[in-house]
This record gives sequence, structure tokens and C-alpha cells, in this order.
Amino acid sequence: MVLALVPSLIGVGITVGLAGLAVRARALTGFGGAVAAAFGAVIVVLAGFAYLALLVLFVVASSLATRVGFHRKELAQLQEGRHGERGVSNVLSHILAPTALVVLAAVSPATVPAPALMWMYTGALAFGTSDTFASELGVLSGQARSIITGRPVPPGTNGGVSVQGEGWAAVGAIATALVAAGLFLALGGPLPTASFVLFAALAGFLGCQIDSILGDTLENRGWLTKGGTNFLGMLSSIAIVALILQAGGAR
Repeated sequence: MVLALVPSLIGVGITVGLAGLAVRARALTGFGGAVAAAFGAVIVVLAGFAYLALLVLFVVASSLATRVGFHRKELAQLQEGRHGERGVSNVLSHILAPTALVVLAAVSPATVPAPALMWMYTGALAFGTSDTFASELGVLSGQARSIITGRPVPPGTNGGVSVQGEGWAAVGAIATALVAAGLFLALGGPLPTASFVLFAALAGFLGCQIDSILGDTLENRGWLTKGGTNFLGMLSSIAIVALILQAGGAR
């Protein structure tokens, strides 16, 4: 019994340690780091190291993207936090849905079987990376247009998109899906199918577009917060993956 708990205890220890490093590196605020550690512990205990590793790499990639051109973002008052750190609202908007998937899969495997969990969890984080890359790297293009009307808008405007931002959104989604496939092969889990990378990346990218539409409409009207927009964008990516699975796309 005690030996069976060892992997979980190791996973929790690693999660807490990594969250502490993220706080120290100013990637997360103290409260954001505590929340990330708590949710990350649930993920690693219930789903395993591949799922934790993908989450950690998402945080690392987001932090690096945030720091690219940080001085320019700071001058334009478009930076995240004071030093690029992400607070509890940002953490929750990106970790609630993946954690809920993991818990649901553990409680009711018939509802969310292991292969479906792998697909939807990856689609969710593909959205997170796609959205972060689009906003943090796309804003450096210095130009943007409304995703709804096509009219020029100031960079950083909710719902503003650019060619550079869309390119980075695609890169983020594809990279996440590729890394996820490698992690599940290396650390255990369902075997990624030939279509796994394509559809997980597609769901993440499309979710990013839905996020921009919500930002241009509901968020700009004050009906959604930034965290709410991100959360709904991630849910849309999960829903897209679920539809693909239902249509028999997992081949």
C-alpha cells in the first residue's frame, strides 16, 4: 500500500517544487503558484506524469512568450503583470477545464475513457498555447484588425488579430500536439493515433479563433472578463475534440 503511494507522492513533490520555481522566476504570482500546485497535484495523482509534463511545458512556453519583447509591451502598457507574472485568474482560466477532465475520467471512466482524456486534455492545452502565442507574440507585429469587422484596431485590443499572431497561434497549437504525442509515447498512456496531432492542433487553433470572437463581442462590452473569455475558448476546443471523436476522427 505504501509503495503504491510513492509515485503519487513523488508527483506531488515535483508539482509543488515546479510551482515554487515558477513563482521565483516571476512566471506566476504567489497565489497563482499555489493554485497551480494544488491543481497540478490532482492532475499528476489521477492521470500521471505525461499530463503533468504537458501542463508544465505549457507554463514554460507561455512564460517565455510573455518575456519576448517585454520592454516594448511594457512601454505600450500591454505587459502581463508587473514583470510578466500571471495571476490566479489567468491560472484558473487555463487549468480548471483540464483538471475537471482528469477528475471526470477518474470518477467515471465510461464517460471519459483514457483515449478521450488524452485527446481533450491535449486540445485544451493546445488552445492555451495557441492563445498565448497569438497574444504575446502577435502583439509585437504592431498592427491588428478586428476579427469581426476587419477594421484596424490598436494592438492588444480584445478580438484584434494579425497575420503574425495567427501564424504564432498555429505554431503554438501544432507544437503542443506534437509534444503531447511524444510525452504519451515516452511516459505512458494511450497510444496517439495518426490523426491525433492534426485534430488536437486544429481544435486548439479553432478555439483560439473563438476566443478572439468572444473578446471582440462579449469581452469588449464588459460581459466577460479576460479569464472568462479564455475559459470559454478552452471549453470550445474541448467541445471540438469531443465532436471529432464522436464523428470517428480518432483513427
